[in-house]
Amino acid sequence: MERIAYIELDTHAEIAGNFMELMKDSEQFSVDYYFSPKIFKQIGTNSQRAFEIRPEDLLAVLKDEKYALVIIGTVHRYFDLFFKVTAHFNTSVIIHNLNFTKISSLQLLENVFKKDFTYRLKLLLKEDLLSAPKVFEKAANLLVLDESLLKTNPRSKLNSLPVFFLNEYESERNSNITVVIPGAVSQERRNYRRLLERIKTFSGERHFQFVFLGKAAGKELQWLKDFEKDKLQNISLKYFTEKVPQQLFDEWMQRAEILWCPLQPETEFFSQKEYYGITKLSGNLGDAIKYGKIAIFPSDYPNSNRFIIPEHENVEDQLYTLTKVTAYDFKEKYAKEKVLKTLEETLRKFL
Repeated sequence: MERIAYIELDTHAEIAGNFMELMKDSEQFSVDYYFSPKIFKQIGTNSQRAFEIRPEDLLAVLKDEKYALVIIGTVHRYFDLFFKVTAHFNTSVIIHNLNFTKISSLQLLENVFKKDFTYRLKLLLKEDLLSAPKVFEKAANLLVLDESLLKTNPRSKLNSLPVFFLNEYESERNSNITVVIPGAVSQERRNYRRLLERIKTFSGERHFQFVFLGKAAGKELQWLKDFEKDKLQNISLKYFTEKVPQQLFDEWMQRAEILWCPLQPETEFFSQKEYYGITKLSGNLGDAIKYGKIAIFPSDYPNSNRFIIPEHENVEDQLYTLTKVTAYDFKEKYAKEKVLKTLEETLRKFL
């Protein structure tokens, strides 16, 4: 049995959790997980293979073990540490912002002064920010979580890592059409203003419940409150002013009849432009797979997944019609045992 180390010290606990859930049934690989205290707490695992670790201790621990492969879940910090890891081990890195991997040291230095100066200065002085390009260059493989990104980024070191699978459950039908908009309510990532304007055009003849499944604050919260005052009688609205607990998130996602994901065409990471579906995965893709839901994405979103539906001009009719048609068979591709088999085949290529 081949041994793998999976490292997550910064963000994307949900991806680490998916990987753990899949690989616990593997008969080909044994995986040790090294998590920062923050990630360890988020995942809440009782696994004997998961270890809470400080960044300064990681390299020594890895050197004491004989791993065939090391996977780094996020390289948005600790660049000096991760460069040493890539130099000593057969390392694959999961990439969440592809344009960030192509940025030069000079551009990184310039971007320090554009935003979040105190935090970025810390990365520069204490975590060797300027070595970030060397981490991606030295890694044996760069991994993306949506195989569609391979088509828009033909690079020899780029591979798809399958970690999204269907979490089966019993769903209940609702009297209203329940439409869930998952994710933090932030205009920077999703166009909530446009979505609310679109709902205002609804006829009011059908009953819709719209659930904004993420924390709303600031101007976005005010938009929701203003909309609530003037909404149509047959439209109901639910939103949250605190972070949504995972259990509650799961409950609403299971109750959803369809997802509506009004992604912005572009966003930023470290002052670098990133484009959804081209250089960056939307977490809503994983949401749709996990909960087995058809999802409406913007009409210009680059897409090769049949469960992602481009938004129509008459979105009211579209939402109504999609809840009446036969749903996409997520089991065909995303049943847990099938994804595990594909994941094992993928990992085998990296050894």
